[in-house]
Amino acid sequence: MGMAVGSLDDDDELVADINTTPLVDVMLVLLIIFLITIPVVIQSIPVELPKERNLPTQTKPENIVIAVNKEGDMFWNNQRVADDNVLLDRLKEVAVKQPQPEVHIRGDREGRYEFVGRVVLACQRAGILKVGFITEPPARNGR
Repeated sequence: MGMAVGSLDDDDELVADINTTPLVDVMLVLLIIFLITIPVVIQSIPVELPKERNLPTQTKPENIVIAVNKEGDMFWNNQRVADDNVLLDRLKEVAVKQPQPEVHIRGDREGRYEFVGRVVLACQRAGILKVGFITEPPARNGR
């Protein structure tokens, strides 16, 4: 930035240009920082992520549907379950049946993961082999 000291003569003109040297210096430093850090950020473990698929639910009378609302209340085929221990006991009863029924979990979108996780844990502790999640199908173009 220029500053005139003293009187202005006709020969001296004000410099109205912006000094871009500090801007270029800062931009070069940022460019170097990004070039150094980007390879570190994008390195990750190579895994093949599952593709989205929508299979129609095969509703069988022996399947068990456990719904979990956003407050964490659990419902066994539309009947409220008091707590985790009651759910575990009921799952242990059906786990010994042959063939073992599937458990379908319907979790509220606004509910916490913890609530659905408790149902999955109870299924695992009871020895249920097939656990599925019921979701809404993805929206199609413009629908």
